[in-house]
Parts: sequence; structure tokens; C-alpha cells
Amino acid sequence: MTSPVNRQILLARRPSGIPQAGDFELVSRPVPEPGPAQVLVRNAFLSVEPAMRGWVSAVPNYSEPVPIGGVMRSFTAGWIHRSNHPDYPVGTRVTGLFGWQDFAVADVSAIEQVITDNDLPLSTYLGVLGINGVTAHYGLREMGRPLPGETVVVSTAAGAVGSCVGQIARLMGCRAVGIAGGAEKTRQCVEQFGFDAAVDYKAADFSDRLAEACAGGVHVYFDNTAGPISDAVMRHLANRARVVVCGTASLSSWDPWPQGPRVERHLLVKRASMAGFVIFDHAEHHPQARRDLAQWIREGRLVYQEDVLDGMEQAPDAIAGLYRGENRGKRLIRIANAP
Repeated sequence: MTSPVNRQILLARRPSGIPQAGDFELVSRPVPEPGPAQVLVRNAFLSVEPAMRGWVSAVPNYSEPVPIGGVMRSFTAGWIHRSNHPDYPVGTRVTGLFGWQDFAVADVSAIEQVITDNDLPLSTYLGVLGINGVTAHYGLREMGRPLPGETVVVSTAAGAVGSCVGQIARLMGCRAVGIAGGAEKTRQCVEQFGFDAAVDYKAADFSDRLAEACAGGVHVYFDNTAGPISDAVMRHLANRARVVVCGTASLSSWDPWPQGPRVERHLLVKRASMAGFVIFDHAEHHPQARRDLAQWIREGRLVYQEDVLDGMEQAPDAIAGLYRGENRGKRLIRIANAP
């Protein structure tokens, strides 16, 4: 999959709601040259995140929106193809926010990780050892603060973040209940990721099944969806429960601002707390999280699944595919074979 040019996916227009394939444009440009003390990164894997919907939205978010005509923002994993910096030799495996493109010129300060371990696949550093795994680790341990014996419920439980949350909860001695869409994904939660129970939010008896799975109350709810799924969970909060807001995948638009059932009465009566977080605010936590996650993988105590699409041309529709529920695990786009 070598490339004589630099293929790039540009944001062609501002999406309305979930970005669709037609909102992007594939262009080819010359491969750039690194300047003094810079490196040229050859991307091998491009990450696809639910958060990308917010990155291209005109509605205020935690980061500046990708500009029209700009390369789509994305975490990538690859290697240094050319280097003008003595501390970063050619061949060094790295990750960073290098965008949906074959090549990226970068200052070394933009490198998020220098990957020195060779026993785990490069792709894992965008998923279970990347922002998804770190999000699960920090959000559950630091925000949710689960205690052994407590029940942890997580929505989008078969996804890259949710599947890690459930497994970490089990490692901490908790009971893990997943919420996912469809029989296949709920079965995956139990059989592959080791959840104690999983509930299909698409099923007609979802409310009854959720009540049965949460009969002892929900002590920690790791919320990746908001909307009706979370409204249903709120009714089962235990006293002094902690609600961790990580994502709002069920909300297709933020303009107008979404309206729905009010949670304040649940929080008051149950003396519960609810807080959101963005993992980019907690860079100090990333190294320890990655060490823990890598060790659990090596010990066979943490498993992961990747949903790999081949070719740059797969990128424009990849975000919409996440919201259609097509992926099975962490969605990635492979554009080169790492040496």
C-alpha cells in the first residue's frame, strides 16, 4: 500500500448532525518535506471515533472545529519516514493527531506516543492502548470510583471504550452489566468481554430486562449515549451512585439543544453525583493507564476487538458507519503495512 503522493481526506462542508460520506473529499497532493527539527510521519492506521462528530460540528465543543477544506482530524499510528531531528530516527513507531492522510509533517512535540514495545500490534495503540482504553481506565477508576461488589453499568458496551470499561470493572471486583444494540453485540459482551449480563436496548422488553439485570441497583453508570437509554438507567440508581458522562452518541444534533426527561430528582433522592469528563484534560494519567492496560493484555485478562477497514477510500463513510452500529470493536482504517 505504498503511496507516491499524499492522499488526504478533507472536510468539504459542515455536516448537519452525523457526518456523512458526502461531507468529505479525497484529494492527492505532493508528499511534504519536513523542516528543521521536524519529522515526516507515514501513517499506517487511521482512527475513527464517535467524538469526530463533535470535531466537525459548528456547535461549540471542547475543541476548535475542523476547518472547511482542512484535513480531517484523527489519531493515527505509523512510523517516522524522514527525520530532521536527532532524537527521532527513521523507523520509530509513533502516534499523534496527524489526520486522515498518508503523510504528515510534524514537530516532535506533536508526537503523542513513541512506541518502544514490539510485542503488541501497532493498531492497538489507537484503541485499547490509545485514547479509547485510556478513557475507559480514567473514567471508571478516577470518576466512577467503583468498589468491589458494586454494579457497574455501561452503555455501548461492545464498543472500544465500553468493552474496556466492563472488563476493568470485573478486574476491580465489580459486577458488570452492558447495554448494547442487538443480540450479536449483547452476546459478545458476555461471551467475549466477560460481562456478567448484557441487555439489548433495541428489544421490546428492554426496560424489563434492564430492571432484572440491575435488581440490586446501579452504583456506577458509565454513560456513552445519553438519551432514552440513560433515562432508563437513571431509574435504577443506587444510593450515592456515580454517573460518569463520557459520550452522547444517541443525540443526532445539538442545535437546537436537546430536551428530555430531567435527571435532577434521581440525583437528589438517591444522593447521586453526575459528572462529565474529556480525556484530553488528563494527560498525566495516560502513561499509567497504558502500562496497566498493556499488562492486562499480556496476562490474558483484557481482550479487545478491532474493526479494520482497508483503504483511504473507506474513510469518508466510516464515522456514519459507527452511528449505524456497523462496527464490531474499535474501528480503524488501514492505509499502509508497517515495516
